Amino acid sequence: MTETLPVPERALLAPGLDISRIVTGLWQVADMEKGGAPLDAAAAARQLAAYARDGFDSFDMADHYGSAEDIAGTFLASADWSGPTPAMLTKWCPAPGTMTAEGTRQAVQRSLDRLRTRSIDLLQFHWWNFEHPGYLDAMAELAALRQAGRIRYLGVTNFDTDHLHVLVSRGIPIVSNQVCFSLLDRRAGEVMTSFCLAHGVRLLAYGTLAGGLLSERWLGAPEPDSAAITDWSKRKYKRFVDAVGGWEALQTVLRAVASVARRHNVSIANVATRWVLEQPAVAAVIVGARLGESEHRADNRRVFSFALDQEDRAQIDRALAATRRLPGDCGDEYRRPPFLTASGDLSHHLAAMPSVFAAVPMAERPDRRLLDSRSVWEGACGYARAVRVKDRILVAGTTATHLDGSIVCPGDVQGQTVYILDKILAAISALGGSREDVVRTRIYLRDSSRWQEAGRVHGRYFGHVRPANTLVEVARLVGPYDVEIEAEAVLG
Repeated sequence: MTETLPVPERALLAPGLDISRIVTGLWQVADMEKGGAPLDAAAAARQLAAYARDGFDSFDMADHYGSAEDIAGTFLASADWSGPTPAMLTKWCPAPGTMTAEGTRQAVQRSLDRLRTRSIDLLQFHWWNFEHPGYLDAMAELAALRQAGRIRYLGVTNFDTDHLHVLVSRGIPIVSNQVCFSLLDRRAGEVMTSFCLAHGVRLLAYGTLAGGLLSERWLGAPEPDSAAITDWSKRKYKRFVDAVGGWEALQTVLRAVASVARRHNVSIANVATRWVLEQPAVAAVIVGARLGESEHRADNRRVFSFALDQEDRAQIDRALAATRRLPGDCGDEYRRPPFLTASGDLSHHLAAMPSVFAAVPMAERPDRRLLDSRSVWEGACGYARAVRVKDRILVAGTTATHLDGSIVCPGDVQGQTVYILDKILAAISALGGSREDVVRTRIYLRDSSRWQEAGRVHGRYFGHVRPANTLVEVARLVGPYDVEIEAEAVLG
């Protein structure tokens, strides 16, 4: 007797953009092509058509996922699919630095050309280092391209809640944030979910199966040697396992999920996926495909054959209590230790990122270096954005003034504080210091009743460093600002 499998559920990500609640991720195209030879685009496109026929007609890719965009474009132009136009979600992950309107337009045009389409359904933006404020310029131009019809909707990837807040406060029309979300990584279910529900942003969850580690294959299996893990995805999520408590913690979760799966006659992967889909801000999960090598479409359709009940959730919660919370907010693994990525430690990558500021020696005082932000007032009033004397760095009072002179997040204490602390850390980094070297901060507020908005951001930035801090209300700040902050750091 042939099993009748349910049709995948749908989600309205944005007006007119209907997607499958399991989106087919194409990041493994890059892994499959790492030997240098691209996949056969026509054959891979036929694989996409097979996914679409089974109801998985939404595809997630990026400019750096090998030839994924070319494969998707070949599929869109082929005769292998005659149904509704599939949803194509792609990403732009530029190298950090100054973002120009022309560079942004060129990047979008490259994706349009590869996808062979006139408008990208969802363009998702990734930014490596928030100390460089170029992401605001890039997003402003992407918003303009959306108005021009080159992009239907804008999303982001791996943004933490504070920086998603800045974009929304700036009026950028963000509809989604693609973040890691799984039984092992539950950060997105905390402040991120609260913010998204309050502002109409949906989550696209990846990593829901932890690179395949949340499956029957690993239930009761001995911990693999690192040399035995060869694909990038498993290499990454094995680091997640180590961070949440190790192999035995994973086995505790797998045993509980397997018990739930048996009750519903489904797989461990089905339960792990269903758990994420039932989180309130999640629009869809992204499940990777190795085109032409393996597919799990029938098993993925079983995700929609059941729902978790109270007993299921209680049993899973008891198992999760044996795990540790991953540190930080969404996306932090790309920006600060521990670097839970496929390549492990990203310190070399982050150290090579360009600084928004340039430090210069002071001719009269060889033991002193100055940093200017090219503000007209620094030269006119005779001060520097920051000064380093031997192992001490002092950062002047800093406001949320963007490079173009505009005020970031006017009237928004939280958004201004985020921008200011990024600017302060950029100054300290340019002079050879780091967040961990900060020993004192001073926060000046126009309205002391809003101290928590500034204080909680300060805590998220420096809670593990614990610098001395002073927070005061002032009668008036110079300019239409709500908050100003200064900082001191001692190296070593």
